Amino acid sequence: MPSQAMQGSMDALRDRQRASANQDQPTLEELRATFVPGDRLHPVPDDVLVTDVDAGGVPAHWLAAPGADAGRVLLFLHGGGFELGSVRSDGELASRLGRASGMRVLFPEYRLAPEHHFPAAIDDVVAAWRWLRGDQGLSARSIAVAGDSAGGGLAVALLVAARDAGEALPAAAALMSPTVDLTSSGASMTERADQDPISTPAMPRQFAADYLAGADPKTPLASPLFAALSGLPPLLIQVGTADLLLSDSERLAAAATEAGVDVTLQIGEGLPHVYQLLLGTPEAAEATERIGKFLRARVSPSPPR
Repeated sequence: MPSQAMQGSMDALRDRQRASANQDQPTLEELRATFVPGDRLHPVPDDVLVTDVDAGGVPAHWLAAPGADAGRVLLFLHGGGFELGSVRSDGELASRLGRASGMRVLFPEYRLAPEHHFPAAIDDVVAAWRWLRGDQGLSARSIAVAGDSAGGGLAVALLVAARDAGEALPAAAALMSPTVDLTSSGASMTERADQDPISTPAMPRQFAADYLAGADPKTPLASPLFAALSGLPPLLIQVGTADLLLSDSERLAAAATEAGVDVTLQIGEGLPHVYQLLLGTPEAAEATERIGKFLRARVSPSPPR
């Protein structure tokens, strides 16, 4: 049962969902400028040092909370349906996970659809990963990847791409309501439609169409649920039951477990899509603590260069 604070946040999300149904469709530029993935916008905390960087040709930001270990890096991939989102929308969550895990965070601003369709986003993520390994000289065991929603799907796609290229893999991945099936074939796409306070079934389908631009939705790096998953590092998957994409997480966990991957699936009863964004709720605080503990146990400091 959601806490009182969580229920208040979900009520605010439902109010916004109802209001948007009665408004004219904003332009893409307006959507991006006003995008708030949670109940309200949370800025990057004042004590987090933000440094802009070119990560292998990809604009990115270092986010470093006080005491962060420079030798351990969390590669954070934001959500937004592959066409929304930035450090403005997800920087607080990324910073919070970095603080909880004691790691520096690299936040790439990967290219967005529909201007840049598949595989632009995953190409940028792979470029940022290789920049960390090559230019920054970091051991793969000192890097983890985290992502929410579309960013969670990109995180799994990165693991698959790196494995298929014969590269060493990140030490672990933390996935929050990951989007891993662009066919929208999961049972929860219909079964949870009346419970989800954020999305309608049409929304992820439109995002997928804009991102794919005609590509096969079962292409593994677009929908990593359909990829071979053997050999991937430990996965922590968090999702709520009031989420259209619940089935994505459940099927990913089952497929990865069957492939021999160490998987921890945490399902929050009555919680919405990427509930970790809802700062100030005990559920978001607990999820953050669990992710931090998971990463601390698996990511090793990189040896001095």
